[in-house]
Amino acid sequence: MNFALRLLVSTACAALMALTGGIIYYNCVLPDNYYVAKGGELEISEHIAVRSDRIIPESYDIDVTVSGNETYNVSSMNGGVSERTEQLSLFGIFPIKNVSVTEVNEPVVVPCGTPFGIKLLTKGVLVVELTGFDSGGRVASPAREAGINEGDIIVSISGKSVSSNKDVSRIISESGGKTLGVELVRDGESRVVFLKPDRSAADDTYHAGMWVRDSSAGIGTVTFYDPSTKMFAGLGHPVCDSDTGEMLTMSEGQAADVFISGIKKSSAGAPGELIGMFTSDKSCGSLVMNCESGIYGYMDKCPSVESAVPVAMRQEIKVGEAVIYATVDGSAPKEYKAEIEKIDIKGSEAGRNMVIRITDERLLDKAGGIVQGMSGSPILQDGKLVGAVTHVFVRDPTRGYAIFADTMLECADKAAG
Repeated sequence: MNFALRLLVSTACAALMALTGGIIYYNCVLPDNYYVAKGGELEISEHIAVRSDRIIPESYDIDVTVSGNETYNVSSMNGGVSERTEQLSLFGIFPIKNVSVTEVNEPVVVPCGTPFGIKLLTKGVLVVELTGFDSGGRVASPAREAGINEGDIIVSISGKSVSSNKDVSRIISESGGKTLGVELVRDGESRVVFLKPDRSAADDTYHAGMWVRDSSAGIGTVTFYDPSTKMFAGLGHPVCDSDTGEMLTMSEGQAADVFISGIKKSSAGAPGELIGMFTSDKSCGSLVMNCESGIYGYMDKCPSVESAVPVAMRQEIKVGEAVIYATVDGSAPKEYKAEIEKIDIKGSEAGRNMVIRITDERLLDKAGGIVQGMSGSPILQDGKLVGAVTHVFVRDPTRGYAIFADTMLECADKAAG
């Protein structure tokens, strides 16, 4: 085989391997389900799938086209108008896979960026620490001995529902040392353990050897407000316990007005935070759901003066320039420049669908980038709401993660019932 022929065969094999790799890659990273605005067509941004240096170099410019293979059905999900099946393919020739496309009435919401206070009561009580105490010359830890773990949610003791620290303390102290059945939730599963309180030498009363928490309070940012339902969405990630890191199971909660009085600037290795205070004992709204994608509730009035904008579907988002609305002083947000660096269109990890970088010198000077309390700050691109800030990179606070706006909108629909 001469050199020219060997070169031709080698080139053909390389091209075939690249094509096969591209098909496999897109099949993995592209979702199986999409939403589009009523009357619209599914278009996949070329920036979404190819920007991954782990599998396909950025120099590849693989086009993704959509060919019609349509079957319409009536759907009610998310205000769905119809559903159809379409085929994704490379260069309009090589099939990748069939996907479901649901047409919806284009959602429109008000982007906010307004800070708000969170007052949350849990369902049951959360175990935040297990301790030991002196019980007649020995160290007793009844809760640990019963198999109770930090992060467990205790919902009842001896058949009596508990919703506060006082409930738990009263039942334990009145037990007389008798074994008590404790119903708890761990990793979403209910179970029963048996706890035998012990008498403490310090105060001659019965104890369980555990600290529990029944409420939480903090500051976050409102992402958007829907005037048609009065529903708001915030944070983009769940409210978690500060000690255990576990998501709090909410029984009820309130939103409150806050004023940002200062800021602790972020630096590499040390994320900063907003410093704020509640401005009134009265609530400005009610909380109805705390989930992996944020916190949701109702407000009687819109907390923003911004005009309503469409919510972008995730396939519309591009790597490139964007803006965020954030409040780092006072109570009114400002617009800051940012850049979307990476997009995980499949949304495989909750709250970490995009990587963003703050480019606005004003925000970099003031805050060092992203700080705690900015979670929920809305991100806009091309006049549409595309997502919300969720996490800061500890080693590089100019960068952080963001969640898709369409994910938060879907959760808001569920919260509204």
